[in-house]
Amino acid sequence: MRVRDLMTSNVSVASPNTPVHQVAKQMKDLNVGSIPICDQDRHALGIVTDRDIVIRSVSQGNMNASAGDVMTSNLVYATPDMDAHEAAALMAKHQVRRLPVVENGKIVGILAIGDLATVNIYVNEAGDALSSISKPSAPQM
Repeated sequence: MRVRDLMTSNVSVASPNTPVHQVAKQMKDLNVGSIPICDQDRHALGIVTDRDIVIRSVSQGNMNASAGDVMTSNLVYATPDMDAHEAAALMAKHQVRRLPVVENGKIVGILAIGDLATVNIYVNEAGDALSSISKPSAPQM
């Protein structure tokens, strides 16, 4: 099965200039844990996760930060035609729970670990990926 068969294609995005509090409100309103950051043509620039907001804004006392200030810019992503097994392996390798889906540089969807778990043949892959994601990483200095 391909990523395009499992991904959510109606993805809300933000610009790098969007205030962090507005990105957090988008997450709350949509009940999601990440928002892709794109330019006006939906070209993928990065992603902001709920953890990014806490670590790079709230914990620093920087409530005036923008999405561009806190986003993860070295984007790990899937393509629509990527095999779901390969996407699960990417999640595990990079310890991420969500993969933006990018085609021709533009965001076309998002694949969450829960999307893999909803399809019977990928339950083991989702579990393996979650196990790898949940392993503590080395502390950052």
